[in-house]
Amino acid sequence: MLFRQVTQPKSDYVVIPAHTSETRAYIPFGLLSRSQIVGNSCFSLPNAKLFHFGVLMSSMHMAWVRYTCGRLESRYRYSKDIVYNNFPWPQPTDAQKKAIESAAQGVLDARANHPKSTLADLYDPVAMPPDLRKAHQKLDKTVALAYRKLPFATEAEQVAYLFDLYCRLPPLEVAERKRQ
Repeated sequence: MLFRQVTQPKSDYVVIPAHTSETRAYIPFGLLSRSQIVGNSCFSLPNAKLFHFGVLMSSMHMAWVRYTCGRLESRYRYSKDIVYNNFPWPQPTDAQKKAIESAAQGVLDARANHPKSTLADLYDPVAMPPDLRKAHQKLDKTVALAYRKLPFATEAEQVAYLFDLYCRLPPLEVAERKRQ
């Protein structure tokens, strides 16, 4: 008898750490190829594209995380069932989707500018490199525009907007998302 947990996707994927520091402005998700092995301390989002990575790396998603995520001590404990499956994704136009992909690539490019740094180094709240912070700010604005044209003044406003979207999701869509 063998105990097995098969989590390796057969496609490129977004890797999501199950636990991360609550002091980070962004959870350091990764966009990995199927040849890179996902560890047991992470979730994988198979068939993910640059668009998915971009939305997940945005302040909109982080606002949702801060209000829905479980905790391990005070650290975030990401959950596919509570956080990811219930997250109300934007419904962007093709132009908005391309803009999100471009801004997400900007985040990856900024990370690549620091090849000796780990993700923990890059997402240190005090020492985050300025080019990475600037790339995230651009991504944040781009993703927010996919939700609505009017800028969000506060994180509380973002969360209220996301919960309103969540409440308007059709019940069948919510049930279907939970099965995935």
